[in-house]
Amino acid sequence: MKELLERYLRSDELAPALPEDEAARLAEAWLNRLSGLRAYPASLAAAGRRLFFLGRRGSGKRMAVLAETPEAVSGFEGDLTLVDADGWKLYLAVGPLSPSNAAAMRQALPFLTPRVLGLKKAAGCGDRLGLATPGHVRAIRPTGLAFIPAQQSVRENDRTGRSPQTVLDEAMWGLFQVGWREGYGADADHLKTTADLDTFAAAGYTFFTVDPGDHLDNQADRDGPDRLRSKYEALPWPELETTPADLERATLAKPFNLDGLSLALSSTDLLRAAAKYGRVVAHSVRMYRHLFKIMSGRPFELEVSVDETESVTTLAEHVYLAVELKRLGVNWVSLAPRYLGRFEKGVDYIGDIEAFERYLAGHAAVARALGPYKLSIHSGSDKLAAYPIFSRLAGELVHLKTAGTSYLVALKTIGAMNPDLFRDIYAFAVERYPQDRATYHVSAETAKAPDCLKLPDSALPGLLDDFHARQILHVTYGSVLARQNLKEALYQTLRANEDTYSDFLEEHFRKHFELLV
Repeated sequence: MKELLERYLRSDELAPALPEDEAARLAEAWLNRLSGLRAYPASLAAAGRRLFFLGRRGSGKRMAVLAETPEAVSGFEGDLTLVDADGWKLYLAVGPLSPSNAAAMRQALPFLTPRVLGLKKAAGCGDRLGLATPGHVRAIRPTGLAFIPAQQSVRENDRTGRSPQTVLDEAMWGLFQVGWREGYGADADHLKTTADLDTFAAAGYTFFTVDPGDHLDNQADRDGPDRLRSKYEALPWPELETTPADLERATLAKPFNLDGLSLALSSTDLLRAAAKYGRVVAHSVRMYRHLFKIMSGRPFELEVSVDETESVTTLAEHVYLAVELKRLGVNWVSLAPRYLGRFEKGVDYIGDIEAFERYLAGHAAVARALGPYKLSIHSGSDKLAAYPIFSRLAGELVHLKTAGTSYLVALKTIGAMNPDLFRDIYAFAVERYPQDRATYHVSAETAKAPDCLKLPDSALPGLLDDFHARQILHVTYGSVLARQNLKEALYQTLRANEDTYSDFLEEHFRKHFELLV
């Protein structure tokens, strides 16, 4: 084992990951003893004549760097000690999972830096607690899907009290813990302002989801011809860099060939699409150009999302969006339309699934012909009925987004391991639901939710299978985390039962990914 330690530690370039059994033996024989930590064997990585690993001490985690010279570990925050490996003097730095150490780790091990992922089928696994990444990796590793473990919106950060940097760093530490080296993305989700872009770009994100929904005119679906014409003429044409007449001539001149599907837009189709989405296009262009400027040549990917709106995106409107964004020089990797049916939080697709399949076929054709770009599934958690349809019709051009479902799995873990805490959280969630549901698409009713006081402890995890209980718990996360006693007990329980949480996450997400690939 000492020979392996010497060979691994003295690697100049990034050394290949050790086989699981060798890493475990090396951790047990040397690293645990030298550091006083219980090292996670999968985290072992060596580069630049340094050996890096993550370890556990009690309920907390620490990072460690081992090297032959003090200069090699000087860039890390923590305690520096001289240790003896059977007469071999080594320098060991053991430090917190701090922002400065996260930045130093990304510098030392480039695979820990987020990157762009391209048109490969992808899954984003938002994590509102910062503890779920190891379980996510266990589920996604066999699938070949591109992976985005750092995915959070401004709204979620506000409600959880986290920052973009915290979200990215905690995902990175989770990846390091389980030895994920296949590359990953970081999604700044549902951004509405250029100030939002600035914050996430500074934190190192690579994927930016622009949400121009506030600029969409839902009333256009119901407007008559005269009203549509009036709205069309009143669009911000200087920002759109064309004129009403020029756009009509260009758009109505001939049918669009959409991967074998021919679609001719009528004058009414164009007026309605532009009235509804014209200001969406203008805002998206502003956001893209600002992002292009602040990224200063650093690669990035853009998604445009109009999913959190009242009215369904028609095929003609999708064509209008794609054609106009392309004309104005926007490069985007995915689009989230407002799909037919209901994509409510935390539950399966609600609606006519056969009608949805017919609807999606046209939108997949648009994405192939006018891109290619991916169709993004927002509120994608638990939409098990829809995943095979996306996979069959869109192929690789799919991007799944999940977030709240990982929080629900956390509550399932608490229900199994700490029933009293689960009852407290559930009762508080029922109390808060009427207020917290306001900004989410949900239809659960507290009157129809089970009474957890009437259930035995063994039945509590099963509450997460109930439609009403599930949505109530899903959207009240911010209120729960704002109550300090609940938050502290929640984190304490999950950290003490890390493996159980990861087991539940793996089981839950495999159901998602197996239907998507």
